[in-house]
Amino acid sequence: MAGTPGDRGLVLAHAGSAPRAVGLPGVATRPVPREEREAAEAASLAPGATLAAGAGDRARPEEPDPWRTCFERDRDRVLHATAFRRLAGKTQVFVHPADHQRTRLTHALEVAQVATAVARATGLNATLVEAMALGHDCGHGPGGHASEDAFEIFLPGFHHARWGADVVLDRLNLCAQTLDGIRNHSWSLPAPATPEGEVLSWADRIAYCTHDLEDAVRAGIVDDADLPASVVEVAGRNRSEQLRAFITALVSGITAHGIVGMDGDTAGALAALRSFNYERIYMRPESVAQADAVIAVLRALVELYTDHPEDVPDPRAADAEPGTDPALRRAVTYVAGMTDRFAFDLAVERLGWAPERLPRAVDAAGSGHPPTGSTGSGTP
Repeated sequence: MAGTPGDRGLVLAHAGSAPRAVGLPGVATRPVPREEREAAEAASLAPGATLAAGAGDRARPEEPDPWRTCFERDRDRVLHATAFRRLAGKTQVFVHPADHQRTRLTHALEVAQVATAVARATGLNATLVEAMALGHDCGHGPGGHASEDAFEIFLPGFHHARWGADVVLDRLNLCAQTLDGIRNHSWSLPAPATPEGEVLSWADRIAYCTHDLEDAVRAGIVDDADLPASVVEVAGRNRSEQLRAFITALVSGITAHGIVGMDGDTAGALAALRSFNYERIYMRPESVAQADAVIAVLRALVELYTDHPEDVPDPRAADAEPGTDPALRRAVTYVAGMTDRFAFDLAVERLGWAPERLPRAVDAAGSGHPPTGSTGSGTP
């Protein structure tokens, strides 16, 4: 359908659309240029918020967009990036996630929800924190955090946050503030340079602690009745109660003290929930076995493509000598960008691995089973 002709030479989406004035009756509304919206941000956001300005602080200078702020452009670039779409096929907790289990993509969206809720409530730049949140895990390899252990042996110090900001998203030419939040979102890394980056760090931990627990309960791996009293008494037993408690505490900490932090009791409950998840979910024997299988697959693939750089679909890789550092780095870059299924299929096709050696999916009852799916080739 080509749409429906309407008044004044316009085409309407719906045949039954009634005339609806966006502005004053009989007066055409005017566009709101970026400069006016930047001024509105400066007038309405908290004094310490990070303000958008022109084209933004980018490594490669650009012309400003006439309508979007620099952080809106960053958000849009991440949203349309191939690396972001690939998160749909990457592990959050369980490889080959079943229906309703989180992937890295749904995790990124949920982090963005938590982060923007906090930013809007405290007068911080919600668009900046959303851009950070959507991009914060684009540096993850297949199989979850185990990929960091797999790649660290080849590139010492490999960390998904730094890899995402400095390698995976480099071509997007994001603003320095956006990249800083992505690069430093993990608590073990240096503090972000903006309050929005600090909000992202909290939002990531809030989201994965509550959502990973929910997935594990649904899979029958843990029972929320076993949660420590220190968690239940402060934050409740289910995801909805916990999100409300943690978001409220973070908003209260920021508005009461002007610092991105949380009161001790609620922060202690979040820490206790994280410890419970580590003990009962992440470090249970089945999870450790899954991680070991992921590491074995990814290291074998990196070694394969280091020895055969001509097989990496990157024109620069073909110029690298087999076994050299440039070939190794491009092999890691290629393997790190793969989805779970693509990497595990390659282990069968290129390495001749039996499916039983691959990481095992977890079904709704919590039992593991070998992954199934296509073994078709292609680029990840």
